[in-house]
Amino acid sequence: MDVPKDQITALLDHGLYDSAQMLGCFLVSSSSATNAETSPYVKAENLVLLGDSLYGEKEYRRALMEGIPSKARTLRMNLTMGKLYRNSRHNRAAIACYKECLRHCAYILEAITALAELGVSAKDITSLFPQTPNRSGRPPFDHFDSSRWLQRYVEAQCCVASNDYKGGLELFTELLQRCPNNVHILLEIAKVEAIIGRNEDAILNFEKARSVDPYIVTYMDEYAMLLKMKSDYSKLNRLVHDLLNIDPTRPEIFVALSVLWERKDERGALAYAEQSLRIDERHIPGYIMKGNLFLSLNRPDAAVTAFRGAQELRPDLRSYQGLVRSYLSLAKVKEALYAAREAMKAMPQSAKALKLVGDVHASNSSGREKAKKFYESALRIEPGYLGAVLALAELHVAEGRNGDAVSLLERYLKDSADDSLHIKLAQVFAATTLLQEALSHYEAALRINPQNEAAKKGLERLEKQMKGVDPDAPEEDEENEVDDADGEQEEGELL
Repeated sequence: MDVPKDQITALLDHGLYDSAQMLGCFLVSSSSATNAETSPYVKAENLVLLGDSLYGEKEYRRALMEGIPSKARTLRMNLTMGKLYRNSRHNRAAIACYKECLRHCAYILEAITALAELGVSAKDITSLFPQTPNRSGRPPFDHFDSSRWLQRYVEAQCCVASNDYKGGLELFTELLQRCPNNVHILLEIAKVEAIIGRNEDAILNFEKARSVDPYIVTYMDEYAMLLKMKSDYSKLNRLVHDLLNIDPTRPEIFVALSVLWERKDERGALAYAEQSLRIDERHIPGYIMKGNLFLSLNRPDAAVTAFRGAQELRPDLRSYQGLVRSYLSLAKVKEALYAAREAMKAMPQSAKALKLVGDVHASNSSGREKAKKFYESALRIEPGYLGAVLALAELHVAEGRNGDAVSLLERYLKDSADDSLHIKLAQVFAATTLLQEALSHYEAALRINPQNEAAKKGLERLEKQMKGVDPDAPEEDEENEVDDADGEQEEGELL
C-alpha cells in the first residue's frame, strides 16, 4: 500500500508531527522494500518528508539527511537541511545548504535572511545569484530593476544582522517606496522599529500590514508586546483571538498568549512562552518574553539564561537590556557593565546602548557622574530619545536637583506630548508636595493614553495624599506595585 505524500504534508501543516513521522517512516521503508531500484531522487524525496516530520519533533540527529546525494537534492531539500543543520549548530554545513538554495533561485528570502544572520557578507550572498543572460548577453531586468531591489534587500538583512538598525531601516524604507503596501517589507520595518524602541511607528506599520493581509502571523508576537507596553489590552485581546483562529500551532501565537496572560497570571504566561520554544527553539521573542517573566517572578538567574538564549541566536538590543537588568537584580555590577559595554561595542552609534552603560553606572551612587555623561551622549546621538531623558531626570532627582529634572522634562514636553514625560513630571511634583501640578500631569498622561497603568496607579496614590491619607501606611505593597509599574513604563520605552 502506498502512502500519498500530500497526506504527510497536510499532517505537518496541522502540526501533527507524530502521525507525519509514522507515515514518513512507512513511506521510506515501503519504497525501499518494494523497489530495490528506486531512483536516488525518489528516495531522497521520501527522506526529506521524513526529515520534515522529525524536524517538527526536533529529533535533529535522526533528521539530518546527510545520506542524500548532493545531485539529488532539490531546492526544498537544501532549505530543510539548512534549517536542520542550523538548529543543531552545524553552522558551516547550514551555510553551504543555504548557498546552494540561492544558486538554484535568487528569490529564496528565507535563505538570504539565514545567511545574513550566520555572518555571510552581502557581497558574498549576491555573488551566489544565478546569472541568466538573454540573447543580448545582458542579465534580464524588469521595470522594477529586479537585481537592484534584491541587492538592497540583501544589504538590509545584513545591516540588521550586524545590529546596524539605522542602515537596515533606511534600506527597507527605500524598498517600501518602490513596492508600497508590500506586507513582507512592512513587517521587516516594523520588527526593526520595535527592536530600536520606535514603538509608535512599529505599531502603525504592523497595523498597516494587517490591513493589507489580516491573516498574517509572522512577527505578530512582536506587535502583541508593543500593545502590552501601550496598555492597549482591547487591541491585544482582539489580536490574540484573531491569531488563534488563523493558526493555533505557530510559536508567535503562544508568545502573544503569554503577553496577554502576563497581567493575570505570570506563571501561566511563562508556560505559554515555554510552549512557543517547544514549537520552535529558535524563536527569539519566546526567549525575550521568558526572560522578562523570570525577572517579574524575581528569578534573575533564570532570566540570564533566557536572555543568553536569545543572544546566541541573534544578539540585539533587547537581549542586552535584559541581561543588564538581570545582572543588576543579582547585584552583579561587573557582569552588567560587561554586557552593556558589549552592546555599545556591537552598536557604537546606538543611543540605547549608551544609555544602557549609563544605567549600570547609575545603579551606584559613586557612578552617577559617569551615568550623566552617557545619558547626555545618548541624547547627542538621538536628541529625541525619551529613555535617556527620563533616566537623566531620575538622576537629577537622586542628586536632589528636582528643579533641573522639571526643567529637562518640560523642555522635552514642548516637542513631544508623551505620556511617560507627564508621569515622570507628576512623580517629581508629588515628591516635592506640589500635588496640584502632579495631578494635572497624571491627567494629561491619561488623556494621551487612557490605558496607562502607571498613570492610573500614580493618580490613585496621589488622590490619597491630597485627602491627607498616607498612601504608604495602609497599603505598603501597593506602593511597591506603583514603583514597579513606573519602572516598566520607563523600560517599556526602551524595549
